[in-house]
Amino acid sequence: MFPPFPEDEAYRLCKKIAKSLEENEIRIEHTGRISEERAGAGIMIGSLICTDKDGKKVNLASLSGTSRKFVSGSPTADSIPDSIQGFIPVPCIVPPEKIDAALEKNDAEIHRLTRVLEEETDAEKRNEILSERKKLTDESLAKVHALYSFRCIDGTKKSLTEICRKRGIGLPPTGTGECAEAKLLHYAFENGLQPVSMAEMYWGKSSAKKECGKIYPPCDERCALILPEMLGLEIIYRDSSIVVVNKQSGLLSIPGRTEDKKDCITSRLKRLFPECIDQPAVHRLDMETSGLMVLALTKDAHRRLSMDFEQGKVKKEYEALLDGILAKKGIAQQGCMELYFRLDVDNRPHQIWDEVYGKKAITEWKILNVETFTTRQGERRNATRVRFIPQTGRTHQLRLASADPHGFGIPIIGDSLYGPNPEKAADESRLLLHAAYLSFTHPETGETMIFESPCPF
Repeated sequence: MFPPFPEDEAYRLCKKIAKSLEENEIRIEHTGRISEERAGAGIMIGSLICTDKDGKKVNLASLSGTSRKFVSGSPTADSIPDSIQGFIPVPCIVPPEKIDAALEKNDAEIHRLTRVLEEETDAEKRNEILSERKKLTDESLAKVHALYSFRCIDGTKKSLTEICRKRGIGLPPTGTGECAEAKLLHYAFENGLQPVSMAEMYWGKSSAKKECGKIYPPCDERCALILPEMLGLEIIYRDSSIVVVNKQSGLLSIPGRTEDKKDCITSRLKRLFPECIDQPAVHRLDMETSGLMVLALTKDAHRRLSMDFEQGKVKKEYEALLDGILAKKGIAQQGCMELYFRLDVDNRPHQIWDEVYGKKAITEWKILNVETFTTRQGERRNATRVRFIPQTGRTHQLRLASADPHGFGIPIIGDSLYGPNPEKAADESRLLLHAAYLSFTHPETGETMIFESPCPF
């Protein structure tokens, strides 16, 4: 996962904490049992630099895992102080004793089955024991995961169970919610703090996987599941000039006119980065479309990116699932179409065919596959997966290229504007259109930037 905030200032705090640990000014206390395989292993030190409502700096620090905490260097200290060595120690989101209580019911039986397994040689019986142990382990993990809820930047709270359900995940990896970054952001948002810089540093004996004193990005296994929900955005790339996000379906790119349409990609970006310019969007995706968007943090970056979009220098590719089989209509495996559309002033925001007054929309396509799609109601339908490469950037260009009789005449699945049953489209599926590829010239460095986002459907 790409680090969502600048790391330099937080990294300096991590190194300062490591030095204090080496000089015994502070120490790490283990509050739970340490397995043999974890004994002597290194730890991840996380730090988050924030500002409070008055603009005052607040330093936070935490440790990965559930059984460690910072205490002062004094051997008699047995609790977390309010502040230590210039930072606030952030505790676990769920107290260890609650996790122990959730595990207690099945713990003894799981250990008994493990001992039996070590002595059992019959393959069939071993499989039975493994199956029984897994069932108990999964039950215990589900109880632990049900304890976790995370405070988000918008003030809401999301449970781990809710996040997993939304993303189509069963049981998340063990330890989800106990990475330092999740704890730090949870604490910051609980206390009305604005993140400025965040980093996580490995401290301990170097290994092939981790080097002591080096910072590492948030992990893909656990943090990439939680942090985008807490932040409201999935950040693919960020520097001082631009941010690239993976937009979720159902969220506006820019704010609408009414109050209920203020929540959008740009408003969330400005909430994360208050120093951002007022109008960071240089292009947009339809609300129902998911995928890659680039936004500008500075006026100069916005100007240069906007010029590149206007001049067609930015390359975009989309993936879509169409409601039918294109080959049955005699449509070639790949090709390019020119269509002409304008706004239907009596039926906004619909676009209609107009060869005289319409704007030209040029779209390349390539058929990728024919497959079966299952709606939310369990109905199975034939569908065609298509790669679209728009050469222009007209409103609803790809939706019209698919649905309009002058194009394919087969709508994208879930299209509530141009599908045959608009009132049912949202119930059957989200719009199955995803911005999967984005390439542009960096407005400051001149480097060619290439981003890809796997299609979620």
